[in-house]
Amino acid sequence: MTNPTSTTTTPPGRLAGRREWTAVGVLMLPLLLVSMDVSVLYFAIPAISADLEPSGTQQLWIFDVYGFVLAGLLMTMGSLGDRIGRRKLLLIGAAAFGIASLTAAYANSAETLIAARAVLGIGGATLMPSTMALIRTMFTDPGQRAKAIGLWSGVMTAGIALGSVMSGVLVQYFWWGSVFLVNLPAMALLLILGPFLLPESRDPAPGRFDWLSVPLSMAAVLPVIYGLKEIPSEGWHAQYVVSITVGLLFATAFVHRQRTAASPMISPALFRGRGFASSVVLNLIGSFAIMGSAYFTTQYLQSVLDKSALEAALWSLLPSVPIGMAAPMAASLVQKGVDRAYVVTAGFAIGAAGYALLAFTDTDSLWLVLVACGVLASGVVMVISQITDVALSSAPVERAGSASSLMETGAEFGGALGMAILGSIGTALYRHEIPASAPAAAHETLGGALAVAAQLPGRAGDALATTAREAFTSGMHGAAIAGTVVLVGAAALAARALRGVRVSDK
Repeated sequence: MTNPTSTTTTPPGRLAGRREWTAVGVLMLPLLLVSMDVSVLYFAIPAISADLEPSGTQQLWIFDVYGFVLAGLLMTMGSLGDRIGRRKLLLIGAAAFGIASLTAAYANSAETLIAARAVLGIGGATLMPSTMALIRTMFTDPGQRAKAIGLWSGVMTAGIALGSVMSGVLVQYFWWGSVFLVNLPAMALLLILGPFLLPESRDPAPGRFDWLSVPLSMAAVLPVIYGLKEIPSEGWHAQYVVSITVGLLFATAFVHRQRTAASPMISPALFRGRGFASSVVLNLIGSFAIMGSAYFTTQYLQSVLDKSALEAALWSLLPSVPIGMAAPMAASLVQKGVDRAYVVTAGFAIGAAGYALLAFTDTDSLWLVLVACGVLASGVVMVISQITDVALSSAPVERAGSASSLMETGAEFGGALGMAILGSIGTALYRHEIPASAPAAAHETLGGALAVAAQLPGRAGDALATTAREAFTSGMHGAAIAGTVVLVGAAALAARALRGVRVSDK
């Protein structure tokens, strides 16, 4: 078995044993909670607003600061873990995540809660790439590694869906701080068992840490993520376009720095591994598909079908059943000798079929939407589990943290891009369908139209609400068609880029 204090990986050819699989189980708990924290405030915000009375700007920061800090620091933390040790960074992050969770739970001001959420983002940025990198080092057998990565992918996807449901249940029966306290047992378990179960691993010759790349990477990521996240609700205003442009300029500077620095944060050699660059791109497209569809389906369940937020969240758990089988099925096909390119292509094709089903919905299609979501997410999870395996296997093991962080950063970009592009298509079609005579607020969003309709008398209000729901559904149809086209294109790209790619036993 692997010596927990070793700085090497499990020897090539040796199958991982009970210790490694137990370690994976311990790693999945914090991973689940980190992914849940993306959505855990969906139902807690009203209670927080009543208790802490934040301003409108503060409320936005309470919700968004976690995701922004996490996205901005992923590359930094992945590279740092390669240098100081992934287990060490994981345990530091777990401690920070636990302390910040406790602080957030008992925050007595909006400023304190914002600061605690920012520290949670820092902790999350250490935990996500570290868990993936440790799986890479613990499992050198390709078959076992594929199973472990499939589990990692399923837990990540499930956590985002589960976060909103758990927050609704906890807020209903306890107080809003309880949504943060649930983090503590998992982090405590990781801190207790991690030193005994997890092997230490690091780059034996990392070189000097490139501190200049830290602000450059954040300046590249944050403005782009901010602009893309605001565009679906606010439109293509100049300030968001400028924000994206500034981010892209810093991204150019960051790439130049990595190509010319003596010891770069992200080594360009990573992209020379066969399949790595295409895996990053395909991972981005997978996140594009998932988050782009979620932008519509969550609104559809609540505003078109008139479900409460908690009802909508509970219904949205149903598609998780087939999702749980998608990654193991994909891994099984690859292990039986099916070319990974065909499996990934099939995953994108299945995802495209899910989007195509959304194009046939009307204003009363609960089950069709749930089936479409299940088909779409199952296909994408097949994709993500396989390309993650390709990316980590093609990268040198000493740079597993950097490779993991690049995959995660790509996923953040893809999710924001999906909401921006598909959200903009849906919004444009929605506004085209709303009659010109409707009040101005009704032209902005479905929520605005329903608020106006509730104030109108009798049939006038009912007619506006019906028209708005039909317009939103038409917008969802247009976005679904666009999503179908994107995933069909991704299927063709995967068939070409991954053909013949094999993962190594090292």
